[in-house]
Amino acid sequence: MNQSAAVRRAYLETAVMTASPARLVVMLYDGAIRYLRQASAALRAGRHGVARERVRRARAVIDELNRSLDTREGGDVAVRLRSIYLFCTTHLNDATAELDADGYDRVAHLLAELRDAWQELDAAQLAESA
Repeated sequence: MNQSAAVRRAYLETAVMTASPARLVVMLYDGAIRYLRQASAALRAGRHGVARERVRRARAVIDELNRSLDTREGGDVAVRLRSIYLFCTTHLNDATAELDADGYDRVAHLLAELRDAWQELDAAQLAESA
């Protein structure tokens, strides 16, 4: 690992270890959105293997978001988020089968809306604790 990569990794580890729970969710959304945008671009460029790998990574993030839900504590919000995550997974499976880059973009857009909501929550919690 070169020095630049080591510095980035150390920065990321510090950011994760010091982040609030809502900020961690935002970071997960950022990763999934980035992977889906990369998948869309790769598919449009005819790089199907790269697209599949990026979608696999995005699905792993969405699966982690889904697994982290506590439907007993989170109530209706957690149940709704779970159904959104399942919708995203199904939509990604369909888009992959149909080689549909626009399908990846639609899921990225939906996740971006959720990400923005979590970002607002994180900012509100930060303001309350200040």
